[in-house]
Amino acid sequence: MSIHSATFTRVVFILVSILLLTQAASAQNAGIGGVVSDDTGGVLPGVTVTAASPVLIEGQRIAITDGEGRYAIPALLPGSYSVTFSLPGFNQILREGIDLAAGFTANVNAELGVGGIEETITVTGATPVVDIQNVRRQSSIDAEALSTLPLGMKHVNNLITVTPGFSGLADVGGRYSQPWNFHGKSGTKVAFDGMGIENSSGNSSYQINSLSVQEFVAQTSGIQADTNADGAVINTIPKEGGNTFSGILSGFYTNSNFESSNLTPELEAKGARESNKTINMFDKGISMGGPIKQDKVWYFMAIRSWGFARKAAGIAGGLACGRACARA
Repeated sequence: MSIHSATFTRVVFILVSILLLTQAASAQNAGIGGVVSDDTGGVLPGVTVTAASPVLIEGQRIAITDGEGRYAIPALLPGSYSVTFSLPGFNQILREGIDLAAGFTANVNAELGVGGIEETITVTGATPVVDIQNVRRQSSIDAEALSTLPLGMKHVNNLITVTPGFSGLADVGGRYSQPWNFHGKSGTKVAFDGMGIENSSGNSSYQINSLSVQEFVAQTSGIQADTNADGAVINTIPKEGGNTFSGILSGFYTNSNFESSNLTPELEAKGARESNKTINMFDKGISMGGPIKQDKVWYFMAIRSWGFARKAAGIAGGLACGRACARA
């Protein structure tokens, strides 16, 4: 192979990889769409529809309704949105409190009445729960739910305990556990921002830092044909920075001083000299994010260290180690 052909092959490989990664990640984007009409039921073309949210680095996205009064704002990040509908000669409608999960397209319609554009009608209500633009079925654990969970529970295995139909081992001591089944069907795939993190044997080859998780999403049916999965597909949505500085400092620690022993006189009479002992179990981390330049460049970083070490009774050198021993 010549130098020129080798270089060309390498460039093509890089471009294809970028394209595939972009498509994988974009498959998890949210969206807003719907139809705008007047108070007589006639459709309204040319309406300016503005979706605004603090999760958008540019602050807002804008779309214009077409000849049939339809609009679509795709490729939105998960988060809370407000949508404004405006057209000269009509009242302005503001719809607030629309919460979008990854992969969900909310159907938000509006009916504009004749009036001045300076008149704004604010509409509040429940977030649409039916995605009429997709056939897939999914469930999620959003940032609010994650914030209420104990520190050690912010793990992809949480989906097993909150999603009907899942069965398998729950998260114990922060350890990644398999297998998973959804209504008895195996072959669950796990991804981070749309990119697979499992190796060929089905085990996780990348440990997710819980401090960097915005939400978990599980697609259980109607999965896209380009997804290589026999069962459910689980995607982890990472956090991003924002226009305000924020951070989290968390941790816990325990050892044998905080646990009791089940070594009874009866056991000692039979020759037992020790019981199982927790040498240490810990989880510590820090995350922070904010703007490098307002509405232009954000950053986010998260560092976490966790692990455990246990001593098994009656076994010479019987030390059961987690990630802590691997780093020691």
